Amino acid sequence: ATVVSSFGTGNLPQSNGIAQSIEATFGFEPWMVGSVLGILLALVILGGIQRIAAFTARVVPVMAVIYLIGALAVIFANIENIGPSFAAVISDAFTGSAAAGGFLGASLTYAFNRGVNRGLFSNEAGQGSAPIAHAAAKTKEPASEGMVSLLEPFIDTIIICTITGLVILSSGVWNEKHQNVFDRSDMLFVEGKYEENKQADVEKLFSYLNEIDLTAIEPYNGTITVVNGTAISDGYTLLNSRSIAEDVTYSVGSEDLFTGTLTIEDGKPLKQNLEVSGKSLVHSAALTTIAFTRGFFGEFGQYIVSIGLMLFAFSTAIAWSYYGDRAMTYLLGPRSVMPYRVIYVAGFVWAAVSDTTLVWALSAVAIVIMTLPNLFGIVLLSKEMKETMNDYWSRIKK
Repeated sequence: ATVVSSFGTGNLPQSNGIAQSIEATFGFEPWMVGSVLGILLALVILGGIQRIAAFTARVVPVMAVIYLIGALAVIFANIENIGPSFAAVISDAFTGSAAAGGFLGASLTYAFNRGVNRGLFSNEAGQGSAPIAHAAAKTKEPASEGMVSLLEPFIDTIIICTITGLVILSSGVWNEKHQNVFDRSDMLFVEGKYEENKQADVEKLFSYLNEIDLTAIEPYNGTITVVNGTAISDGYTLLNSRSIAEDVTYSVGSEDLFTGTLTIEDGKPLKQNLEVSGKSLVHSAALTTIAFTRGFFGEFGQYIVSIGLMLFAFSTAIAWSYYGDRAMTYLLGPRSVMPYRVIYVAGFVWAAVSDTTLVWALSAVAIVIMTLPNLFGIVLLSKEMKETMNDYWSRIKK
């Protein structure tokens, strides 16, 4: 379970997030980012180069402070939106998110699923990864080390994630459309022409996207004629990231505009090397990057996110490779470590150019595979844990 989760938590989403953020900020192609960082990761975990790992260990705490400063710069620049943001968080926690701006809305189930999904990924609570690191710490009291580990989910999720959420909400970027390249799994062609300024259309799309009424809309099946990257056919609507896509361009690769006929089956284009771009909502690292430009630092704010994310994610990838190493050593012995490391680096490179939604889906499955057995173990050991804590506190009081 730890080996699988090392890819789902410390590898695939980290690489994908870095590539997405760097592309949004600097315009570098994901394959370039993945290749360069893959080489660096290989040098660290295959070649045993300690300087890069030591460098990130020193820089990450400084970067965390810079990230907080950048986040607060956005929050204070949009201070008038903080109250409504908190109100939206509290109300939407029980009702789901209503349609607003370009956002077609989300149900309570969808919001809960995404929130728990990203929350577990963020703090790794109950996953069982933290004990691998804390077991290497030198301490006289195992219980005291456990107390230290309890602070991590609080700082990470309650403080950092709340601040990041306020940045996104207060800046208003969450319901705005931005130019981006669409992930295949986020795209959906549906029958009929829908518009955001028509309430009836929004309600039908909301019901369909949230699986309230799957008969409200039918996925598009047919062909689309495209000339110089622009579709000239009608009778369909392209949805991307829970919004109606605008100014859509079709190309082969990133440069050659497509001309010809596209076959759409069950709402998805059959042409595999097709790149679709345009204006729509964005999510994940790209959304946070845009949000950081709405503060006192202006466009410079995006560099804080991109560089910070690169350092955070890269150091996380290094740490999880260690977790996987320990698990492989336990399961198959020391000789199995090198093949694991090679596959780990290959996965890191692959994820940089992969579909973001697919990567997060794989991550969610991997987290579950590791978390469930660990939670059962915690339940079985709960009596011993309680006895250890009671003994620890009794000695502390004396």
